[in-house]
Amino acid sequence: MCEENQLLTRCLYFTASRFARNITKLAEKTFDDDDLAPTYLYLIMTVRFHPGMTQKELCHRLSIAPSTSTRFIDKLERRRLVTRTAGGKETYIALTDEGEKIYKRFRKSLELLFDHYSKILGREFSEDLSKMLHEASNKLEQNQ
Repeated sequence: MCEENQLLTRCLYFTASRFARNITKLAEKTFDDDDLAPTYLYLIMTVRFHPGMTQKELCHRLSIAPSTSTRFIDKLERRRLVTRTAGGKETYIALTDEGEKIYKRFRKSLELLFDHYSKILGREFSEDLSKMLHEASNKLEQNQ
């Protein structure tokens, strides 16, 4: 293996970025029917499992900045997929009926996505890789 390939292969930043681009392309094709980027769909899913959650909790669960969550919630609220309610210093988010419908379609798409990359990578490898990436992300976030 040449020096360039060794450096690129050993570099987690490069390898993770390359993987993220590839899996993002696959996810965007799979989730294309709702005209929402995958991150919006994960926000919808998170709110679905935690109705009335605060915007702060949402940011923590999705590892996104408050300004990013505000932008996402604004868009979803304009599309009548979520509602936002102020309560003191907190803002609470919940799904609308239309948001619930989007979630149900997204849930099916998640299965299709898993099936697609599992056929390429193998089911056990896909499950292990997801777990390892999740654990690595948690460790990196704890040490920042």
